[in-house]
Amino acid sequence: MSNMIIEDGKFVELTYKVVDKKTSEVLSAVEFPLGYIQGISEILSPEVTAGLVGQVEGDIVELPVDVDQIYGPRDESLVTTMPLDSLDEDLRRVGTMIPMENDKGERINFTVIKVNDDSIMVDGNNPLCGRKVIFVLKVITVRNPTDEEARLGGPVDDTPNFANAQSIH
Repeated sequence: MSNMIIEDGKFVELTYKVVDKKTSEVLSAVEFPLGYIQGISEILSPEVTAGLVGQVEGDIVELPVDVDQIYGPRDESLVTTMPLDSLDEDLRRVGTMIPMENDKGERINFTVIKVNDDSIMVDGNNPLCGRKVIFVLKVITVRNPTDEEARLGGPVDDTPNFANAQSIH
């Protein structure tokens, strides 16, 4: 274990899970280390990575996050019903992500939230909108980046390193 602390310019690998503050349900989890360079190639929101400054390898950090500050408040106008036959059959499953464009040509991922006999309901809000969540992060590595990582602004090979993966459960 190194005694380096997370600060701008350090290469960091971590795993994390997102937990609903009210229900304690794990909403998402990344169990294989994700690498980034603090202050340069943020893989998580700035609110989350800012909360990691000063941490060291082995630390487990619980950060409450107001998701509305990251993704904006929930917008009910992004929930819509479409005719069932407007989507290919393989997309007609709850949880399926469907990329669409809004009036401005911006890409928004809609999630199928309900399938009826003749219609499908989709939601363009980020699935975390409107929730209070806690990011539970486990710091796996803190070190100086290699020359190549520094030049590229992040990990050179983003293939998960299964040998070093540790569960955070």
